[in-house]
Amino acid sequence: MKTNIPERIAALREAMKQHKIDAYIIPTSDPHMSEYPADCWKYREWISGFTGSAGTVIITADKAGLWTDSRYFLQASTQLEGTGIELFKMMLPETPTIPEFLTHELKEGQTVGLNGETYSLADARSLEKALAEKRDQTEYKRFADRSDLERTSRHP
Repeated sequence: MKTNIPERIAALREAMKQHKIDAYIIPTSDPHMSEYPADCWKYREWISGFTGSAGTVIITADKAGLWTDSRYFLQASTQLEGTGIELFKMMLPETPTIPEFLTHELKEGQTVGLNGETYSLADARSLEKALAEKRDQTEYKRFADRSDLERTSRHP
């Protein structure tokens, strides 16, 4: 499966270009915010190869990262090897939060995309607020239908 990960990320990046998205957030959850989603919602696992029950992937034009907690540091390190995805170990002082990472990587006016079906409104508002505190002009695109971007990059 690892050999397909760089190709999958490349396909997602191409879809991001078409939709004018500069960073795309892929959480673990499904529309019910379950930590254990049905197979058809395991997009984070499909794009990264990481099979743990908790984590978020961020893809930009030139970087890819997985944020997960200490339960999965060893597993994620092993499963991400050779994929081009960097492991971000949540809650460690040297690890940027997702908003900190996005603020550092994006320029003013760039767009963050996410699937509105798998990202809660509360989390989206919290992210928007955190980014707005750092940068005034970041745009957000929320997709109500995952076919808009995720299916474009051929997720089953």
